[in-house]
Amino acid sequence: MPFQTGSPTADPAERTSSRWASLVVLCAGALMTILDGSIVTVAMPAIQGDLGFSSPGLAWVVNAYLIPFGGLLLLAGRLGDLTGRRRMFTAGLVVFTAASVLCGVATSQAALIAARALQGVGGAMTSAVVLGMVIALFPDPREQAKAIAVFSAVGAAGGALGTFLGGALTQALDWHWIFLINLPIGVVAWVAALRILAPDRGAGLGRGADYPGAALVTGALMLTVYTILGAGERAAGGTAALAALSLALFAAFTLRQARAARPLLRLRLFRSRLLTGANGVQILMVATMFGFQYIGALYIQRVLEFGELRTGLAFLPAPVLIGVLMLGLSARTIGRFGPYRVLLAGLALITAGMGLLSRVPVEGSYAADVLPPMLLLAAGFAAAMPAVTGLAMSGVREEDAGLASGLFNTTQVVGGSLGLAVLTTLAAGRTGGLLERGEPFAVATADGYRLAFTVATAVAGAGLAVAALALRPAAAAVPTGDSP
Repeated sequence: MPFQTGSPTADPAERTSSRWASLVVLCAGALMTILDGSIVTVAMPAIQGDLGFSSPGLAWVVNAYLIPFGGLLLLAGRLGDLTGRRRMFTAGLVVFTAASVLCGVATSQAALIAARALQGVGGAMTSAVVLGMVIALFPDPREQAKAIAVFSAVGAAGGALGTFLGGALTQALDWHWIFLINLPIGVVAWVAALRILAPDRGAGLGRGADYPGAALVTGALMLTVYTILGAGERAAGGTAALAALSLALFAAFTLRQARAARPLLRLRLFRSRLLTGANGVQILMVATMFGFQYIGALYIQRVLEFGELRTGLAFLPAPVLIGVLMLGLSARTIGRFGPYRVLLAGLALITAGMGLLSRVPVEGSYAADVLPPMLLLAAGFAAAMPAVTGLAMSGVREEDAGLASGLFNTTQVVGGSLGLAVLTTLAAGRTGGLLERGEPFAVATADGYRLAFTVATAVAGAGLAVAALALRPAAAAVPTGDSP
């Protein structure tokens, strides 16, 4: 049955108030998991110095969270449809909060990475069902557009806000507190969810979930990122073998979904060029933005020599601008010009912003070289994210809402993980080569970051091209819920 909130006999004003209160709870839960994808960025040098991570190994502090998060979203979304989305959401909050405490008390590399992986599991359980719950709460197209704008604003601003909070907590206290702060937030969110979100009845576990399929796709994602991260440290033959194994796992997953009686991912959903195109665009767009958050923070710290708090403050204009634009203009702009045009404009701004970053100098300044492209990126993301979210979820049937939500979140995490892996590997490789040739540290580091930003510009441009071709209105008319 559809997810509901409030009593069916309540008056319309009470039901409306209850629905928006439910949206606040869902956004709070999503915000906590989104923050933890970015809050570690500024704290990376402190974590590296304290626990002794190598440069390639340091990226696993982020990827250990993102990979189980992305790999389990489809399974968590399916289980939410079967057992009830509120139950999945609240259980995820418990797992995520407990794992955050384990991260906060970690004293070794292994302990931190294992706890981050457990955080990813809890994050997947919480996030997989949120978007489907939002869609079910607001079936009216106008209200749904506003709700999606609010949800997207929280997600987009949360990613950038995490950078600020990470810097503030690391400098004021130490890096452990970027995780321990989740304990009071998680408890409050869990209590609020139990009190405000109405219970919903899933289809029942008897309908089944594809656990072998989940194992295949999770293994494929983890191996892919591992292959990319270690490409510079192993022989070409070894990298090629691992890449071939990753492709084999993805192929086995696809074959499993085509033949399974109750597949984890119904392949018929991809018959819609709208759904497929929107998820493809999101992978490229999020890969670009994740590259900026991670590498941009390292450039500000290692080249411009900002401290943790100052770096966090340097990123603060981004979430402020994203929040203002999404909440104040996004829904109205999409209503006037349509999601397709707004998406293209946003992606064009992102591409321009990354192009400016690809020219950052060694003797640069924040005001001249970082802030202008950051504002372009923030404005572009504020326009593009609600538009691509609405396109991806439009036409999805109620029984597929959890699956479509899980798929959309999966492609978001896949884009972030792969973008981070590729861009950090390229930057580290260029920097290492220049250092071996005797170049000064600042020169070699800045050149590595410029290479990463140049590649990110090309990725953003590819996203713009895919959106222009695959999501034009005439090509986007096929609903996602068509039967075979």
